[in-house]
Amino acid sequence: MTKLRLAIVGAGPAGIYAADILLKAERNFEVSIDLFDHLPAPYGLVRYGVAPDHPRIKGIINALRDVLDRGDIRLFGNVQFGTDITLDDLKKHYNAVIFSTGAVRDASLNIPGIELEGSYGAAEFVSWFDGHPDFPRTWPLEAREVAVIGNGNVALDVSRILAKHADDLLPTEIPANVYDGLKASPVTDVHVFGRRGPTSVKFTPLELRELGELRDVDMILHEEDFDYDDAARAAVASNKQVFVIDKVMNQWRQRPVGEASRRLHLHFFAKPLEIVDDGSGRVGAIRYERTAPDGEGGVAGTGEIREVPIQAVYRAVGYFGTQLPGIPFDKRRGIIPNREGQVLRKADPTSGSAGWTEQMYGVYATGWIKRGPVGLIGHTKSDAMETIRHVINDLGNWWRPESPSEQSVSDLLDSRGIKYTDLDGWHNLDQHEIGLGSGEGRARVKVVPRDDMVRISRAE
Repeated sequence: MTKLRLAIVGAGPAGIYAADILLKAERNFEVSIDLFDHLPAPYGLVRYGVAPDHPRIKGIINALRDVLDRGDIRLFGNVQFGTDITLDDLKKHYNAVIFSTGAVRDASLNIPGIELEGSYGAAEFVSWFDGHPDFPRTWPLEAREVAVIGNGNVALDVSRILAKHADDLLPTEIPANVYDGLKASPVTDVHVFGRRGPTSVKFTPLELRELGELRDVDMILHEEDFDYDDAARAAVASNKQVFVIDKVMNQWRQRPVGEASRRLHLHFFAKPLEIVDDGSGRVGAIRYERTAPDGEGGVAGTGEIREVPIQAVYRAVGYFGTQLPGIPFDKRRGIIPNREGQVLRKADPTSGSAGWTEQMYGVYATGWIKRGPVGLIGHTKSDAMETIRHVINDLGNWWRPESPSEQSVSDLLDSRGIKYTDLDGWHNLDQHEIGLGSGEGRARVKVVPRDDMVRISRAE
């Protein structure tokens, strides 16, 4: 019987779901899957991209753990694609590869002053407070007044972590260095800016509710933002999610303010124009234009310019993919160009952005690196199903590896001195972190330094 040796690069939800869907799919061939990740631990953005005070994420991790623990997928962690293992290597050992490397960089925001000292990307801040091993252990939390630009869930995560008292994060898996940094933060005011109105936000009701549950934090909203036009009223009436968001905000508008030691300000109809220099090369203020509904579902500038003093700013305007060695990349969209997961390259290298027309046989994509950083876990599953359907149907165009044995891959990594981690190693690290947490009455405490993660995983 034909056998598919499949490599999946990226061990987050997208990669794990793709493996699971293929193993459960109707097919007329055997399957052997190896999952690679540059981190020593699996789960990707579920482990390193979600705020630690989101307990519902544990349910997602449990589902992913169940897939890996079945024992029919091998895991190779701490393996960097492009250096530790290359596309040519994969062609020698596998019939095909799926890239599920996600989108982990911050999208750019092209306004003057965004490069000033004190200006940060939200994704980098999230990686810090989630204990990502490839980021510095310290973060410059020196500002009393902070701006967060964006109206999505990441903007709310960042705002909530900045405004929340560090002691209230102690029950979570927050690393000790992050707790110490947040504990010393002098922040008093966090300002969140979005260019559209309250009925056009991108965050979910659950995320919004969590924001209003912070201890000793006043929610500050502005009455001028709630003078709805017909389109906004129609959105509230017709969309359940918008209805709930509007209800939550209206409840906040009735709250007394002035007693808390910290304040979280929501500014709608506010288009950022410039980050103002304080005179020393540092962030000193955010300048924005007041917008208004344009009658067509969007907003237009009013010409009214306002300014709010701040000493730090976080842009949470989306994530962006990272180019992989030897793999086509759409620099405009931040994705691997593809047709329903089949990776495309340019038949004519001189063609423009529309030149991705030729299928790159044996190479596939799924998740955010395929479609961009949009959608929730449910989208990731349907996304993987689409890609896997093409993997199965493309049997006649699979690579013909010269050394397809499972042992040959381990031998290759060993010969290069790669200290890779496997599923047993992840279990070692997982139990170690749980043990660290149990002594403090917590679910776990993350191990942050990469070398320590590898040493514990490999029981060295």
